[in-house]
Amino acid sequence: MPKYDWPKMTDRQVLGKRISRIDGNDKVTGKAKYNSDVNLPGMLYAKFLRCPYPHARVTSIDISGAEKIPGVKAVKVIQGPGKEIHWALDDIAVVAAVDEATAEDAIRQIKVQYEKLPHLVNEDDPQKAGNRLKEPSEQTKGNPDQAFIEADVVIEGEYGIPVITHCCLEPHGQVIDWKENSMTVYQSTQNVSGTANQYSQPLETPASNIRVIQDYIGGGYGSKFSADSWGLETAQLAKKTGRPVRNFLERDAELFVAGTRPSGFAKIKAGAKKDGTFIAWLAESWGTSGLQGGGVSMQVLPYVINPPNIRKKHTGIGTNTGAARAWRAPNHPQTCWLTFAALDDLAAKLNMDPLDFYRKNLNLTERPDLYEKQLKKAAELIGWQRKWHPRGSQTGPIKQGLGLAFHTWGGRGHDSTVKLLIDPDGSVSVSLATQDIGTGTLTVIAMVVAETFGLPVSAIKVNTGRSPEFPRSGPSGGSTTVGGVCAATRRACQLALEEFFPKIAPILGVKPTMLEACAGKIQVKGNPFKNISWNRASRQLGVTPLEVTGKNISASRRASEGKLIDSGVGGVQMAEVTVDTETGVVRMKKFVAIQDCGLVINEKLAESQVYGAMIMGISSALTEERIMDEITGTPLNGDMEFYKLPGIGDIGQLVVHMWKDKEQDARGVIGLGEPPVIAPVAAIGNAVANAIGIRVPRAPFIPRRVLAALEKKGGLYT
Repeated sequence: MPKYDWPKMTDRQVLGKRISRIDGNDKVTGKAKYNSDVNLPGMLYAKFLRCPYPHARVTSIDISGAEKIPGVKAVKVIQGPGKEIHWALDDIAVVAAVDEATAEDAIRQIKVQYEKLPHLVNEDDPQKAGNRLKEPSEQTKGNPDQAFIEADVVIEGEYGIPVITHCCLEPHGQVIDWKENSMTVYQSTQNVSGTANQYSQPLETPASNIRVIQDYIGGGYGSKFSADSWGLETAQLAKKTGRPVRNFLERDAELFVAGTRPSGFAKIKAGAKKDGTFIAWLAESWGTSGLQGGGVSMQVLPYVINPPNIRKKHTGIGTNTGAARAWRAPNHPQTCWLTFAALDDLAAKLNMDPLDFYRKNLNLTERPDLYEKQLKKAAELIGWQRKWHPRGSQTGPIKQGLGLAFHTWGGRGHDSTVKLLIDPDGSVSVSLATQDIGTGTLTVIAMVVAETFGLPVSAIKVNTGRSPEFPRSGPSGGSTTVGGVCAATRRACQLALEEFFPKIAPILGVKPTMLEACAGKIQVKGNPFKNISWNRASRQLGVTPLEVTGKNISASRRASEGKLIDSGVGGVQMAEVTVDTETGVVRMKKFVAIQDCGLVINEKLAESQVYGAMIMGISSALTEERIMDEITGTPLNGDMEFYKLPGIGDIGQLVVHMWKDKEQDARGVIGLGEPPVIAPVAAIGNAVANAIGIRVPRAPFIPRRVLAALEKKGGLYT
């Protein structure tokens, strides 16, 4: 059994290099085919009739008009008379027809009568929630009452961050191809290995008879793990008609029934000694995850920085809106904003530079030494010492400001199994039923194989996105994929060499332990001139390929030999903005992100993850918000015209610095997808406050909220 580890930093030939995605050309040329591109012979199109009311009871439904339309092959009632509907756009009925236009015509012919019921769709004011308030939960640590008595400076404020959506470019959906007692599922999913079991019981079909295929996915961000009700209905239609059926959500349904990020609001009181020592925290928070209440978790509030004295209370508010789902770093972006907004206000009242305030209180974090170094580097890259100024100290209508926040995340690799083949002709392939959700998973797998075997990345074939043909691998969530697949792949490669070297050793006249794979050869350690080529060595396999299986075992059962992965990262972000106090428009000027993730497999792809997260965070800070009509209970911005995302001109200058040192590298691979999306709202919100001299308490920081804050302050130029 080999010792599972990574090569020393000085010995690596592939790992850590800036290698472009192996599927990059296919994506930019349009060769890459997503499941929303699948078009099978005889395919039918499914369309759903959706409830127009946020809370209602179905009293009658008549589908006869839809059934009479030529080209309609199936009509099914999903929620009939007596069913209570709890949010607008929920499924009522579904139609399968020969084309989309016919399906849409049929939907319009379905007649439904509803009894409208009382609704609540906005949770920002708990005074209006009535019986929708859930039972509160409370926690206390230390003696906060005494701590506030002893505090020299105390601030109180109310802060909020609304519900936003995942807004996947490729909507949720699937094409289902049913044949006899088996089916093929072409689904947009973050969970290739786990999809078949979700269809098995409802379709009364063995999971082994369900094939799942996905080569590319157009965004998921935590929302695409399940088959979903519309997927199961699509499969039932395919089974009933015996024809392939396609369903991908329309944009309004994608935004409002396919998952959201919970909201978080809080009344916060924070106290410190006059030297800046943070000693007390009190928070009453509320929010929503939909009908069940929920909202952000108070377990991570306050965020990262935890004083000795804390009291917190959280109340969920049930709303007649679509349910929340995991959204890139669940709970962390919201609680990061709530915490760092309040602490930035505390620093301002202390007349302290917030950078100095946070440095003074790093002992209240889990990784003070790392944050200290990252804060120093971020300050250097943004020019903090030169640009920072006390709040409200500028004149003129255009004001500049700086803000900062930092974050943490886990990211340990999930369970993953890899099948590796070395063929007698020297070709190498690796197969596993994982998914590349746009992060570069295919590329990093190929890089691990190339590094271990001393081959070019282009020589490695990576097969993914097929279940059950390929071995199981975990879903892509929680930043767990890179650790899981890389560790499993490295184990498979090292096991393969342990079987391979004994076949080569007699040719070179040495023991197998004296061999290494390097630069396209199998060579003797310390004597690289004594070697044979990889292809010649592979011929020693005869006619039988060498096949091995490598596994990564989850955190609770992690193998003890060697160290390939770890958990726990930190990062710091600093934002520079300008604010036009006459219009309320906030513009990004410069945004700096410092991020660690253990051993960096591919620095180019790692930076790409951080860039994407920064852009997503800017969107959350400046434009994104679900808007519900309080009277009708229906969504008002269910399209890309009014559900605002930033354009290229809204982003400003982005600077990414991956934190790499021997200490971090020795920890092994840690996931990166989530952490850099956590701090942007807090950093940008604090920059806005620094610029205009007053807090804009609720995100996103759109012009009307900026102007309202300025009006409260007493004028544009004060």
